[in-house]
Amino acid sequence: MTAFAFDVHASDGAARAGVLKTPRGDIRTPAFMPVGTAGTVKALTNDQVRQTGSDIILGNTYHLMLRPGGERLARLGGLHRFMRWDRPILTDSGGYQVMSLAQLRKLDRNGVTFRSHIDGSEHRLTPERAVELQADQIGADIAMQLDECPALPAPRVEVERAMDLSLAWAERCKRAFGARDAQNLFAIVQGGVDPELRRISAQALVREGFDGYAIGGLAVGEGHDAMLATLDVTIPYLPAERPRYLMGVGKPIDIVESVWRGVDMFDCVLPTRSGRHGQAWTDAGAINITNARFAEDPSPLDETVDCPASRDYSKAYLHHLFKAGELLGQTLLSWHNVAYYQSLMARLRAAIAEGALGEFRARISAGDAGSRAVAAGG
Repeated sequence: MTAFAFDVHASDGAARAGVLKTPRGDIRTPAFMPVGTAGTVKALTNDQVRQTGSDIILGNTYHLMLRPGGERLARLGGLHRFMRWDRPILTDSGGYQVMSLAQLRKLDRNGVTFRSHIDGSEHRLTPERAVELQADQIGADIAMQLDECPALPAPRVEVERAMDLSLAWAERCKRAFGARDAQNLFAIVQGGVDPELRRISAQALVREGFDGYAIGGLAVGEGHDAMLATLDVTIPYLPAERPRYLMGVGKPIDIVESVWRGVDMFDCVLPTRSGRHGQAWTDAGAINITNARFAEDPSPLDETVDCPASRDYSKAYLHHLFKAGELLGQTLLSWHNVAYYQSLMARLRAAIAEGALGEFRARISAGDAGSRAVAAGG
């Protein structure tokens, strides 16, 4: 494997700002990847996603395997051409669905057999098939190893079994991936919230040697504090010269706290999922645009965010759209949320470069605490 160049330009404590260089363009880190599960970032056009400042998006192997299918994607020139996205794409291997679709799959040492939630058809996913789908048929710039991610809390014996299986699958994924110049393969550290298991997993994967290292198995029920404690005991075992990716996270406060600890890459469905349900993200936390107090509010969501949805439409209008069931409301709030997340990442990079991350972290933390207090008060 030929790892993409990863240049760290600035650091502030454990946090670092840099660039991951890929053949399809640079990824500025810390980076947030909007989730395009089935070849689309929900409710948004590619032009809108680009305008938010997104350098990379995420696709999902399991969902693309079912529809339109890996072989069809390959015949159509891969996912980039299919969806008209010319920037980098990272694909999740389908390991998350091993957990989330437990009722529709059978797991064994060699892989997992899924029964499609669409039509009941059977599909086999092995480490080798996961690599074939991602690298050869979808054409992902960054592919992920197939792993097993148990929901938490879980008995230690179950977490250890999943970790061991994920390590075995990582080795098989690496062999199947081989040597490639234009694509990278990331490993996934497992081990639940157990410090010893996290150490064992991280050290084994680093010995094997991968292009980047993801921290998986978090944001699956353990809670914010346990997640951060797990990062604290995991990141020291990951090589500083390669990117670190925290999978499926999260809220702005989660991202800021994780960057503080040295994480470089993130993905989460939250910006678009929240947007489709009337929730807008700001430095002061999340607001519910359907709340009656916004019915006559002429102010924009956030005029400091460089996005038409953030600065050009009033909260009153957005409130009206959701109350009237108009789809434009979902698009505008999703657009704002993705733009807000990219603004957050840009400000994180600037704060790191200026040595001011501690002050920025305190400001976001205060806004999150205030938002939770308001929510608790009704």
